[in-house]
This record gives sequence, C-alpha cells and structure tokens, in this order.
Amino acid sequence: MSAPLTTPESLAEAAAGFAGRPVIGLDTEFLRERTYFAQLCLLQLSHASTALCVDTIALASLAPLAPLMAAGGPVKVLHAARQDQEVLWPVLGALDPVFDTQVAAALCGLPAQVGYGDLVRELLGVELHKSQTRTDWSRRPLSDAQIDYALDDVRHLLPLRELLGERLDKLGRSGWFAEEMRTVSGESFAVDTAQAWQRFKGFGELDESRQRLVMALSAWREQRAVESNRPRGWILPDPSLRDIVMQVPRTQAALERVQELPEGIRRNSGAQLLKLVADAQVPSPPPPLPQRRRPDPTHLALVAKLGDTLRSLATQLGLAPEVLATRRELEKLASGGLDGPSQTGWRREVVGRALLAAL
Repeated sequence: MSAPLTTPESLAEAAAGFAGRPVIGLDTEFLRERTYFAQLCLLQLSHASTALCVDTIALASLAPLAPLMAAGGPVKVLHAARQDQEVLWPVLGALDPVFDTQVAAALCGLPAQVGYGDLVRELLGVELHKSQTRTDWSRRPLSDAQIDYALDDVRHLLPLRELLGERLDKLGRSGWFAEEMRTVSGESFAVDTAQAWQRFKGFGELDESRQRLVMALSAWREQRAVESNRPRGWILPDPSLRDIVMQVPRTQAALERVQELPEGIRRNSGAQLLKLVADAQVPSPPPPLPQRRRPDPTHLALVAKLGDTLRSLATQLGLAPEVLATRRELEKLASGGLDGPSQTGWRREVVGRALLAAL
C-alpha cells in the first residue's frame, strides 16, 4: 500500500501517470461540520492498475490535477457524484465528463440511492470494510486502515463502470444514461446568494411583503456564511429566520422574543436584522399568516391516480418509481405544473406522456 502523496513533486509525477488515461476513478474525503465550504482532506484516484491517495491538507495546490478534471480529460467515474463535484468545485473547477455509478445502477433497476458498498457487493461480490466510516479525515497521520478504506472507494469504480455500461447497453438505456450525464458533467457549484430563499419551506404561501423579507434575510445569511466560511445555521438558525418572517420584529425588544435566536447573534447582528425587516416594508400590522389548508380531496385523488400510473410503468421497466418521477413532481403535475423532469428528455417518452394522459 502506498502512502498518500504529500509533495508537489509526487503529485506532478502521479498526474503525469494519469494523463492520457481514458477513464479514471475519483472519490473524496472531507469535513463540513464547522465550515460553509467543505474541507477537502483526501482525494483518491485510480486507473486500471493503480489506486492512490492525495493528501490535500499537506499540499498547497492541486493544479497538476486540473487537466484531468476538465473537459477533454478522462472520464471521471464517481459514485453519487454530486457531493464530490461540489467539494472539488472550489479547488479544481467543474468535472467533465462524468460517469456516476449510482445513476447508472438506478437505470439498471437497482435502488435509486444504492450505496457504493451495496453496489460493490451486488455486482462484484466484494464486501467492503466499514470500520473507518466515522473517521476524522483532517487528523494526521492517517493509519494504514484509513488509507486502505479510502482506496477501496476507488479500487472498484472502473469495474463497476464496465459492468453497468454493459447492462445499460443490453437494456437499451445507454442513451438515457448519456442524457443524465450531460446534465451532471461540467455542473457549476458557484454560490448565488440571491437564490438562497429557495431553501425556505412554504415560501409560495406567504404574502408578498414576507416573501421580500425571506429573500433579504436568506441572502444576508448566505453572504455572511460564505464570507466567514461558517455554516449558515451559525449565522442565523433556520427556526430564527422563520420566526422573524412570521413575527416581523421591529424593535430590539421584539427581537428578543424570536425563537432560538442566540444572544450573540442578537447582540452583534440585531441592528442589521432589524434593518432588513424595515427594508422589506412589511405593513404594520403585518398581513395574516397563511392558514393550514385542508387537503383538497380532488387533488389528492389525482395525485394518487398519477402515482398508480407511475408505479405501473416503473414495474414494467423494472425501475424504482422515483427514478422516473418524484412525489413532489406528481403533486406539481396535479396542480397544473407541466415543466418537471418527467416532461423532458427520455422521461417524456417513457413516462411523461402517460402521466399527462392520466390528468
């Protein structure tokens, strides 16, 4: 077993060894509990005859790897790729092209969110050790057991790709998978603080003035979290943000009644929060809060009908229903929303038209 790469020279040599390879395996180990951006602690790479770890804490730059990650480089094989893509985005930019073994497995009829260990066991008959699942990957030195565990995450990616590719071809679904990967490859994870309001549940049920307040508070919190590289909940907890939107506090005294708002945040950021409330121009008194509405029986019946149609088609195809459409999309369809994933690309032909016919 080789030790992790810790010097610019060893990284450059390894990058040269991977250059020209058509396909490489890729995985990351990271921490995120105390930061906004994930702390990349280890990067694992593999090709047909080699698996190695890059100590991203010891190395100031990963620049020699950049050509491998970009379009024109090898196919990057990952499992549940989006998380690794997000972690690598600030360091190495977008990954392109990508082969996601979890997506491929789902299109072959395995569970939609099948784990890497389960997939390796199912397709390769290999049982992976789980002893290092809760490792603190930022601590050094890494033990042999930790390194072996990390390398296991890339040792089997290329054989999985080969087997899954064969299954997709036999099922006639390679085109489906290629379409899925076109949306995954090259994806940007640049932070858009103006879109942070989309995390707020029930936004559409609020009056316009409270919607303005949600957008202002969410953007302020996201910007502060990015600048300080701290979790957004440390800047303003979710329950506090929601309570400010509902109560619309306009004074320090009113701010003290906000749910779960730590004293430190109230003391250091209270004036800014009150200014955001004032700038949102919520009327005084504020508009009534949205009332919990009883489910519409007709709407529920239509969602159930769409669900029956979806499950029937999924059974015929040997797929998990959520691979074709989610419950949320069925609810949106029942409410007249026709722009969901089931109405585009390969899903439109496979399931979209049938769902529309069931409306």
